Amino acid sequence: MGGPLGWRRLKTDFILFAAVVLGAAAIGLPFFQLSKRRDALPGCILAAALGAAILLVALNTVSPQPVPEFGSLLSSDTLGGLFGLITLSVTLGVTVFSIPTISSRANGPLYYSLLGFSALGMLFLSFAADLLILFIAWELMSLPTYALAGFDKTREESNEASAKYAILGALSSAIILYAISLSYGLSGSTQISSVIRALGANSTDPVSMLAILLFVVGFGFKMSVVPFHMWVPDTYEGAPITISTLFAAATKKAGFVAAIRVVLAASTLYVVTQNPIFTIPNIFAVLALVTMTLGNLAALTQKSMTRLLAYSSIAQAGYILIGFVIYSYSQANPAYAADATLGMTGALFHIINHSIMVSAAFLAVGLVLIGTKRADLGVFEGLAKRAPVTAFTLSVSLLALAGVPPLNGFWSKLLLFLSVVSGPFAWLAVAAVLNSAFSVAYYVWIIKRMYMDEPENGEKLNEPLIYVVIFAVLAALMIGLGLFPQIGVAFSQNAVPSILSP
Repeated sequence: MGGPLGWRRLKTDFILFAAVVLGAAAIGLPFFQLSKRRDALPGCILAAALGAAILLVALNTVSPQPVPEFGSLLSSDTLGGLFGLITLSVTLGVTVFSIPTISSRANGPLYYSLLGFSALGMLFLSFAADLLILFIAWELMSLPTYALAGFDKTREESNEASAKYAILGALSSAIILYAISLSYGLSGSTQISSVIRALGANSTDPVSMLAILLFVVGFGFKMSVVPFHMWVPDTYEGAPITISTLFAAATKKAGFVAAIRVVLAASTLYVVTQNPIFTIPNIFAVLALVTMTLGNLAALTQKSMTRLLAYSSIAQAGYILIGFVIYSYSQANPAYAADATLGMTGALFHIINHSIMVSAAFLAVGLVLIGTKRADLGVFEGLAKRAPVTAFTLSVSLLALAGVPPLNGFWSKLLLFLSVVSGPFAWLAVAAVLNSAFSVAYYVWIIKRMYMDEPENGEKLNEPLIYVVIFAVLAALMIGLGLFPQIGVAFSQNAVPSILSP
């Protein structure tokens, strides 16, 4: 391993080492079921494995190198590093947050094992450069989450959430697999780069059009884009709150990286169908408009915080799609190349920010749910007096989701809105600004309940130190990236060129 060649060899192993660490932890944790001890050790093991994997992915992201062990199946680039860091970091937060409540359960080791397998799937999905590895990673990420959604087996809502999620998830997987089969028929390859070239060469072929639309539908399920969002509110409400956090902040982001790798990259060659109105940019624009609008309107009517945050998460997906709109449009209109870079930088930055913001919101709600066994809006009245740290963290996250400066959500939304304001999609910028302003109503309404209303019950809620530390980290990130947005902007901008080279 000595000398320059040895160092280069070490760098190429980072993704492999991360996968081995996560895989070993996920496979080994179920053996703790054989022991009658019920302690925090399985959770700590998974947390350590995730921490090691995050470090390895970060080292690889600093200087991305090929991954010869996987041949051409993985693309070790900055885009993969960005999504790998997001998904693994969220899973680490969920794992640590789960330790106080899950460790005492008899099936706790299985819970952590399922989390580990899902994290491994998201890691591979972040770097996938082949449609087969993408599908395998998709299933490796998804199958454990079907069981995790119904982990509270004694709750009818949890069982319903798991069943609905599994059925619709299987449907989305089948749609993606059919799209892959059509793509293989056109290209004779499962390499994403080869498939993209084949789709471009057959851009007016109905099979090409169908393949692209099927990919949009299949990935749209995980991205919770309207009209493929129907599973989100019930699943987020029925699943354990930690798993709802995983859905909103991690698996959802894995859906975005899959869409970027395939659909958005394909827009460089496959832009216009036989109908001049039916273009990829127009499809994304309509999806963005209806997603953000329906999400915000539905959130305003909710009486449960988990459902409110679920619809808010749907609306945020609409904002992210704005970057997809201008990027795909620029492929046929090079004059908008700068706007495209700005838009995708904003989209990737908002993906980073949303993972932080929604994690803070769901985990804060989770502490309230643990302490009161309730998640309706009434229990948040006077929360600042009962759990001040939790109330502060939730307030910061809601203001950041609304895009209030100087928090992190403001800057990523600003980049997204500016990217389309001067082109043919200026109407989308206006709609996004109006939606963002509208969302302030229900976010501030919740904050008013926490700080100005009297609590139903004056009893203090327990805020364990481990939760306080997590909340402090998340609040610091939201405020820090708001005060120093150039850090996140630079990281996101560096990942944009990777879209063109799957």
